[in-house]
Amino acid sequence: MSITANDIAKLREQTGAGMMDCKKALEEANGDMDAAAEILRKKGIVKAAKRGDKIAAEGLVAVKTQGNIGVVLEVNSETDFVAKNDDFKKMVDEIADFLLVKKPSSLEDALNGTIGNITLNEFISNAVAKIGEKISFRRFAILEKGDKDVFGPYLHMGGKIAVLSMLKNTDDEALARDISMQAAAANPKFLNREMVDVETLNKEKEIYAEQLRAQGKPENIIENILKGKMDKFYSEVCLLEQPFIKDEEKSITAYLAGKGTDIKVETFVRYELGEGLAKKTNDFAAEVAEQMGQ
Repeated sequence: MSITANDIAKLREQTGAGMMDCKKALEEANGDMDAAAEILRKKGIVKAAKRGDKIAAEGLVAVKTQGNIGVVLEVNSETDFVAKNDDFKKMVDEIADFLLVKKPSSLEDALNGTIGNITLNEFISNAVAKIGEKISFRRFAILEKGDKDVFGPYLHMGGKIAVLSMLKNTDDEALARDISMQAAAANPKFLNREMVDVETLNKEKEIYAEQLRAQGKPENIIENILKGKMDKFYSEVCLLEQPFIKDEEKSITAYLAGKGTDIKVETFVRYELGEGLAKKTNDFAAEVAEQMGQ
């Protein structure tokens, strides 16, 4: 029996499962709609699809390196309880391994890549069906270093903050990890002042200028005061200008210069779990009603 697009659309509307899952189920059921729906239920795909409107703002961030490749990633779940589950942790670790080997160029590329004999997207859907919560692979970053460079992977609070720094011209892993710890604690937004975008810069200048005007400072004085204000701003948001955690009398740049070498912090990536995501307040009555209906 031939499977039509209308058949697939009808099954998708009925179950909420993805188009490819519906197509495969219909083929397996020889076009029988009810049998196909049963196949989807048995595979847990319908259950996974029903989680689609949930907000996944918990989960884990992770960092991992292998040779000259390093990766930082975030995988979200609906609850912190699931994030502590060994199955969830194992899944995140397997996704990290996948990224290190495949080195996808985008999230879409990653989800369409193969892990074992299925796509990563299917791999995650299978985990949703098993764990029973919406799981979202949110983002990742891959860094590649040279043989004379070093990574500084650091994970804070068991997966709440992950940082990967890369230092050039050194094999000092402890120093690289210290830099990552600094980034985890102080949350710099930029590597150096040259990377601060014009919009952010102008906004900060305007805020400081308005504050000074409110204090009654004359315009000819404001410009001079602004320089000191902006230097303070840079020391807060730029990693290389922050006071170094191991020697707070010196900025990171000054500390590295004092080592008498050409060590350079090339880049860093900092992921904090759930940053920018809205967290939904649980409506327990609705949750119970949903569970009763499943």
